[in-house]
Amino acid sequence: MTPLRSREDLFNKRRVGVLLHPTCLQADWGVLGQSARTFADFLADAGIGVWQTLPIGPTHRDLSPYQSLSAHAGNPDLIDLAELVPPGLLHSRDLARMPEKRDRRALFELAAQRFFDRASEESEVFSYGEYVRFSRLNNYWLDDFSLFCAIRESQPGISWLHWPTLLRDRHPDPLREFADQSASVIKRIRFEQFVFYRQWQALRQYAHAHDILLFGDIPIFVAHDSADVWANRHLFKLDSEGRSTVVAGVPPDYFSPDGQHWGNPLYDWEAMASEGYQWWLHRLESQRHLFDLIRLDHFRGLQAYWEIPADRPESKNGYWVPGPGRHFLEACFGRFPDLPLVAENLGIIGDDVEQLRQDFQLPGMTVLQFGFDGSPQNPHLLHNHKEQNLVYTGTHDNDTTLGWYRSLDNHTREYVNDYFETTGEDMPWPVIEAAFRSVSLLAIVPMQDFLGLDSDARFNTPGTTENNWIWQLDWNLCPEHLADRIRKLAGACRRLT
Repeated sequence: MTPLRSREDLFNKRRVGVLLHPTCLQADWGVLGQSARTFADFLADAGIGVWQTLPIGPTHRDLSPYQSLSAHAGNPDLIDLAELVPPGLLHSRDLARMPEKRDRRALFELAAQRFFDRASEESEVFSYGEYVRFSRLNNYWLDDFSLFCAIRESQPGISWLHWPTLLRDRHPDPLREFADQSASVIKRIRFEQFVFYRQWQALRQYAHAHDILLFGDIPIFVAHDSADVWANRHLFKLDSEGRSTVVAGVPPDYFSPDGQHWGNPLYDWEAMASEGYQWWLHRLESQRHLFDLIRLDHFRGLQAYWEIPADRPESKNGYWVPGPGRHFLEACFGRFPDLPLVAENLGIIGDDVEQLRQDFQLPGMTVLQFGFDGSPQNPHLLHNHKEQNLVYTGTHDNDTTLGWYRSLDNHTREYVNDYFETTGEDMPWPVIEAAFRSVSLLAIVPMQDFLGLDSDARFNTPGTTENNWIWQLDWNLCPEHLADRIRKLAGACRRLT
């Protein structure tokens, strides 16, 4: 396991970061191999010291990383199956015989069978003892997740809410009988998670060898159709059949004038507190094993969250409900004193939310695209930045900076040009350069902005369900000498580590 770093070490240097989800990389058999290492090589050449991803869990059909099947598991679609050839768990002819992505499950079954057949053999790579240790350290989520996924495969396309009642409600005898009948499927699912963990740790070590930190993301809420809710119904606001009585969302804000109905089930924070927030502490523990920095998405939900009645699902019908706030964060930092959290504090943020963040000395976020509402006190403007906060040109929920700039009305575009002292012909570089010059210790730029791409490269549009999460990096679009340009700018702004 890669050693953890202290908060002081993580937040005491000026750095450049890049925002790119691993699914944006391209590879024949999965990205957590040579494809990810090639991207890390580019970051090292460019002097970029932080790679920020979005959540990396297994997704539903909509591909949203913020609606995962598990708060702990890794997405097996990211696993590079070609990396299983050298240790003999797969052969090149296996890959050639099953060249389609839909064949991945069959290939995992084959690899898992070979792995468990060799369980008694000594091996320096993929040893059975390593698998046993992984299973023991992760049993707090792995058992429920593997059983959940096995049932899900037997009930394709059906949420756990509509499973046979005895399985839905986790009656012990039917669950035990199903587990016995599906032993090989459960072993394959556990093997997938073992392989994911090994490949991610190998990538993390490779990144550290190149002075790159990995920056993860925890959605504050979890998907209803997930192992987490199925296995812990008492920790959520659900009725007797597991349906949400209230759901999460947000009131109108910059991203959505009508507000947003996320649909996630809401926590029963009293039940969480009665168990010492153990579910959350386990969640933080699993992410600490994967990342050096962790962004807590929708941090304001800890102070107060927008609760929408399930039977009146429009966002306007919601209302604020106090969150666990200080009591929760004290439990988190009591368990993990060096917890490397960054608070996502965008949107409608009151003084009470900012006070909570500052009381725990959590870095917040500023986004340059948000700075131009006409107010010189706008916290996103360069001259109002704070050292400990992070600065972004844009986030995964924004248009690319070039797309944003082209969509501005004439008055705002002139304001932007004056502020960045540009004619706009070289966009988005004036905004990138401003982020680098910021007093903020960490400046993060989406890869699409480094490439100078327009709205066609936007990764997500909140409040929509089409054409999201599908953009992929094409190295042919990478301008010549881009890494040199970034490194030179990082050096001039004292951001080389």
